[in-house]
Amino acid sequence: MFEVVRGDPQADRVVPPSGFTSWLTVFTSGAMAFLAVFALALSFATGRLADRWASELAQSSTVRISAPLEELDLQTRAAQEVLRTTPGVARSRILSEEEQRLLLEPWFGPDLPVEELPIPRLIEVVEDADGYDAEGLRLRLAAEAPGAFLDDHTRWRRPLINAAERLRLLGWLAIGLIGASVAAMITLAARAALAANAQVIRVTRLVGATDTYIARAFVRRFTVRAFGGGLVGAVLGMIAVALLPSASEAGGFLTGLGFVGWQWLWPLVIPLLVATVAFWATRGAALRVLKEVT
Repeated sequence: MFEVVRGDPQADRVVPPSGFTSWLTVFTSGAMAFLAVFALALSFATGRLADRWASELAQSSTVRISAPLEELDLQTRAAQEVLRTTPGVARSRILSEEEQRLLLEPWFGPDLPVEELPIPRLIEVVEDADGYDAEGLRLRLAAEAPGAFLDDHTRWRRPLINAAERLRLLGWLAIGLIGASVAAMITLAARAALAANAQVIRVTRLVGATDTYIARAFVRRFTVRAFGGGLVGAVLGMIAVALLPSASEAGGFLTGLGFVGWQWLWPLVIPLLVATVAFWATRGAALRVLKEVT
């Protein structure tokens, strides 16, 4: 591939240096590289999100205590004692009324009278690196504190992680579709350029040029154009991603869309991939069209 791209600069005279095929190749490569940077950023961001949810939610759980008011303190102390003596539980603490009010505020507003409502008491449980036996803990809580229920977040943690992983997969799928679109557009541009220069090709053949020589001229020109457009698009995409709000400013998923550390090197691979796609797409189109030109 590199030998063909380096090629013979004199052979470029076979390919028109300007015209709609030139602009189409550069624009398509640049636009698709720009979109590929965002698709790549989406894949990395959702990957980080899935890993964070998996690690953070897996190490925390909640014990909810629903009992008559006169038994609530007694069952709370019993549940705390069970948690204190359970292997794998690093620490546990009872959420205050203020913390419970903050948890319910998005749904019921800031003026919810928590102290006057029969709201279950919540105990936050943090496990250590080894973890605890959830089923065993449930059995102990049922025996010592019948009103206590352990929620280890399994029911809603897994759907969140699956959603993030599917978004990551969609990001890679989008990159694949972008590559296919680049191949299709450059193939059309190459075929149009070859068809427009059919007379030049015939004359070139008469003076001894082979189809391989002519094909290399087209491959070289279109590959260089695609690489240049892809490089500009990738750089502009990196600048656009860098200008997005950071995750630390708002803490949301969309504000965390971007690259971290060594991931900033990945967008620089996109122009090379665009050039590779252009190389094979142009080569295939050139060889097919040259067989049709007589």
